[in-house]
Amino acid sequence: MKAVIVTGGKQYYVEEGTILYIEKLDAEVGQTVTFDDVLMVNETVGTPLVEGASVEAEVLKNGKQKKVVVYKYNAKKKYRKKQGHRQPYTKVEIKTIHVK
Repeated sequence: MKAVIVTGGKQYYVEEGTILYIEKLDAEVGQTVTFDDVLMVNETVGTPLVEGASVEAEVLKNGKQKKVVVYKYNAKKKYRKKQGHRQPYTKVEIKTIHVK
């Protein structure tokens, strides 16, 4: 089965066994999370969501991505500013797709 889910303001095309890096969730490693915002299952497209559909996933890891360096500077003005950012993520594996 295939589905399109929404989490963290983004849409993901998933199948059973798919591993995703998504926006950080408040879940511990080994927990099961359920995504109820399902836009499509196989050929069925919701308006906007598919009624009674859900996707279950297992949390594999919580972590941070590699550092992105933001460097601002103005020429001839002695202005330099260096800033780093590491985006937190949750790694999940899709286990089952349910349709009622």
